[in-house]
Amino acid sequence: MTSPSDSTATVRVATAQFFSGADVEANLALVVQHMRAAHAAGARLLVTPENSNRVRDYANRDECFEKSELLDGPFVTGIREVAAELGLMVAVGVDLRGDRAPDVHIASVLIDADGSILHVHHKTVFWDYEYTLFTPGTKQLEVIDTRIGRIGQLMCADGIVPEVPRILALKGAEILVNSLNSRGPDEMRVHEPLRAIENHVWHIAANTVGGPADGFPWTGGSQIISPLGDIAANAGETEEGMVWADITPATSHPKNLRGIGALDDFRRPDLYAELVADIDTHAGAAMYGPVPDGTPERPVRVATLQTSWYHSTEWTLSRAVTQVGYARTRGAVLGVFPELFIHRSGSIAADPAAAADLAERALDALRAAAAEHGVWVVVSLVEREGDDFFSTAFLIGADGEIAAKYRKVHLGEDEREWATAGEDFVVAETPVGRIGLMIGNEIWLPEIARILTLRGAEIIAHPTDWDRIEAATQAATERTEENRVHLVSCARTDNAAGYGSQIVVADRFIPGQPVAVMRYPTAYTSRTGFEEDIFLDLDLTDAHSKMQGHHLDPVATRQPHLYDVFVATRQEAGSA
Repeated sequence: MTSPSDSTATVRVATAQFFSGADVEANLALVVQHMRAAHAAGARLLVTPENSNRVRDYANRDECFEKSELLDGPFVTGIREVAAELGLMVAVGVDLRGDRAPDVHIASVLIDADGSILHVHHKTVFWDYEYTLFTPGTKQLEVIDTRIGRIGQLMCADGIVPEVPRILALKGAEILVNSLNSRGPDEMRVHEPLRAIENHVWHIAANTVGGPADGFPWTGGSQIISPLGDIAANAGETEEGMVWADITPATSHPKNLRGIGALDDFRRPDLYAELVADIDTHAGAAMYGPVPDGTPERPVRVATLQTSWYHSTEWTLSRAVTQVGYARTRGAVLGVFPELFIHRSGSIAADPAAAADLAERALDALRAAAAEHGVWVVVSLVEREGDDFFSTAFLIGADGEIAAKYRKVHLGEDEREWATAGEDFVVAETPVGRIGLMIGNEIWLPEIARILTLRGAEIIAHPTDWDRIEAATQAATERTEENRVHLVSCARTDNAAGYGSQIVVADRFIPGQPVAVMRYPTAYTSRTGFEEDIFLDLDLTDAHSKMQGHHLDPVATRQPHLYDVFVATRQEAGSA
């Protein structure tokens, strides 16, 4: 039995990285060696890589079953005995036999400091080849109250999609322990820190490193990350070893995101019903899987129209109109302006009525420019309806008519001073593609990009005002990676991150491409601080290829029966 948790205390935690070969007894000795080193360093928790028990050199599922572990077998038993001896908690990755041959689960076994098994997590999302050998987990995700805090377990590909980390955070996790067996640099650079930031939770990741000299190396990068995304310790990408850091689990609450405020106030579970619907019920279901051979390309030239308030309103408006014409001379048929670009930064709350008057004038001018030049335009402005004001993205057609508008659903603390939240998400069917609309700091919410994808978006148009550089380099990259949809983010020139606009491409899986491209899509960026546009040809057909490899479709492999907490109220989620 565990003693009551004291998550308010500072606790030392460790993560180890190594390569497990075919000798299970030697692998056990290696894990025990790291356990003793962690204990000597004063750590109370050690996380080890996925399949710490044995390298996966299996020819087929039957051999995988034959050579995998039992929960009461010598590998797990040996770790339990040493855990009890040292008084050390361990989260260890083990490939475990299922109840029936040839089922094998990729598992994380959480062992308490008294040697008891607290919980066994079965990995729910697999990386590519794993689907040929293992059986995905289907049981409910749990957060375990331990003597050092509330722990949620995930494993590698569980974290390259947003659902598992989000569910664990919503269920009250203070620490995520993540055992990986990854050859992709995207884990360390994007997935792991982003899951910490967007869920405001501590994240301890342990990855395999090295391997045979003539083989594709495992990339290490085991690390401990704070709820703000700060790297407290990192073991590097080439050598076996262990690192540790002192963390305070309780600082994962309250979940206040920088520049946004309380995550519970930002999210809108009342609008997330699509996330728990059966995967075949969505318009986007027709886009699951690979694109059939011979499918023709559907090229669309898009532009980021990086114009923001500069010197004066009249100057800014005249530049915006000119930008539409210039975009057409470059062959663009769709242009996206920055978030609330016509307004001086920070000026709206003082007089939203005046901002709305200016926005109406800007909208009229841009509608005329769109019609004159035959360009589709996405523009973010203040909209007034009665006594209410909205942060609204307008989609203007090439005929100058308003084809769709999206009133921002998720409002941060500053926006709530003047804006009313919208009540629906928008994907518009147009001659230039199915366009989803998203605004600004909504990039931090995996829920909205996922819903737009499920509704069949091929391009997400994203007027933005980057609040920190990771919004572009991590969150925006991830929204494309986990949905395989093109993302066009046009940023204010005076944004806090000092980062330019960006287009992230839904790179189609092609056998032989670098593993990083499969999970870390290509981004095209501009410089910031002045007008500099990106003009890029996007193939809409690429957004219909949801594959990250031969077997993994990160949209079609969703398991909505596990996702009820997405639509739960704050009180319901906390009691889950």
